[in-house]
Amino acid sequence: MIIDLAALPHDFLWGTATSAYQIEGAVAEDGRSPSIWDTFSHTPGRIAGDDHGDMACDHYHRWREDIALMRQLGTNAYRLSVAWPRVVPGGGDGQVNEKGLAFYDELVDGLLAAGITPSVTLYHWDLPQALQDRGGWPERETAEHFAAYAAVVAERLGDRVTHWATLNEPLCSAWIGHLEGTMAPGLTDLTAAVRASYHLLLGHGLATQAIRAAAPAAEVGIVNNLSTVHAATDRPEDEAAARRMDGHTNRWWLDPIHGRGFPSDMREVYGVELPERATDLATIATPLDWLGLNYYFPATVTDDPTGPAPHARQIHRAGVPRTGMDWEIDASGLETLLLRLTHDYGARRLHVTENGSAYPDVVRPDGTVDDPERQEYLIQHLAACASAARKGAPLAGYFAWSLLDNFEWAYGYEKRFGLVHVDYGTQARTIKGSGYRYAEVIRAHGAGAERAA
Repeated sequence: MIIDLAALPHDFLWGTATSAYQIEGAVAEDGRSPSIWDTFSHTPGRIAGDDHGDMACDHYHRWREDIALMRQLGTNAYRLSVAWPRVVPGGGDGQVNEKGLAFYDELVDGLLAAGITPSVTLYHWDLPQALQDRGGWPERETAEHFAAYAAVVAERLGDRVTHWATLNEPLCSAWIGHLEGTMAPGLTDLTAAVRASYHLLLGHGLATQAIRAAAPAAEVGIVNNLSTVHAATDRPEDEAAARRMDGHTNRWWLDPIHGRGFPSDMREVYGVELPERATDLATIATPLDWLGLNYYFPATVTDDPTGPAPHARQIHRAGVPRTGMDWEIDASGLETLLLRLTHDYGARRLHVTENGSAYPDVVRPDGTVDDPERQEYLIQHLAACASAARKGAPLAGYFAWSLLDNFEWAYGYEKRFGLVHVDYGTQARTIKGSGYRYAEVIRAHGAGAERAA
């Protein structure tokens, strides 16, 4: 497939993405305290293979090598997350860990020296355990502590970092971590989940204001994982279920940050009183500079009246191609969502902040890793991005998930998303075929932009 990249701006951000707990390792070094994911991953039976992130990709010690890999790929941007328990180990006690900040100082300087723009996410799920012990995200004080932590990081890095995200995928933190229980902190409590969702978005608004106060040049956004939602049949019950799932997955997170408040139909579905105060909705709707979209798969649902909220069950359609995660592949969904954010929510600037696929990669005898399925997935979704841009979506960047194979949360190390293969025994890195294919696309866009200029 040949992609027409002409609609993408000349200064398009071609990036890769990672998160701190998934790659850094060094969980007890230089003053870092435990996070909820340290606790969760060390709880027997929670993670496939009883894996954990104690070592992960050892990025804490190998970040220079990883920047060199980015340069080989030709990327000009890198989305990383800062580990809250590495910077403020007590979570909310105000004690800043200088060694933790120094690590990100060096990393940012290294990226800039390599000509790579750092895009910093402040929360990618690693809440300090000390705050979880005080109630975690269902409590309002966690949102306030998050803003204080955001200010610390922005004050330190804001002279060099302009691209900031507050939260990554608050849906996962709230619904999967507090309702479904398969992510940290591992609760199955609807009331706690709804309260967590509220305080996560409140924390986003407070942190946005704190970042801008500390770094006036900051461009601040939030990253949501969204899905297109389809009814399994044309039955009214399934159509209503699809509407509820869209509310649960998309509107609950998009409407409040765009000044529309929390969707009334979903408030009724959840039946949980929100912990609202007078100015909260205005804080949550603090204007954004950009909006991040993580997209992996569509959702096809059927009515499930006896199941948990939102009373809609996702089904598997026969004959639809899937990744190694058993997720359906539908690149058109990415284009649909980019256009929905543009037309329905008036997004001024969009970034695809994650998009990728897992497959069971194997290192061949000659030392290479050929991954044709991931290459096809990548190209299909990049084509969807280019198509959306041609139709008016203000798309400014794409970040492939992920730079490295890594600790994939509850899946442990079984699932590999990386453009770079990691041998977890030796920590050897090998660029996969998909990495080289991505580099070709980046070069092609650069050549086209030069000709247009």
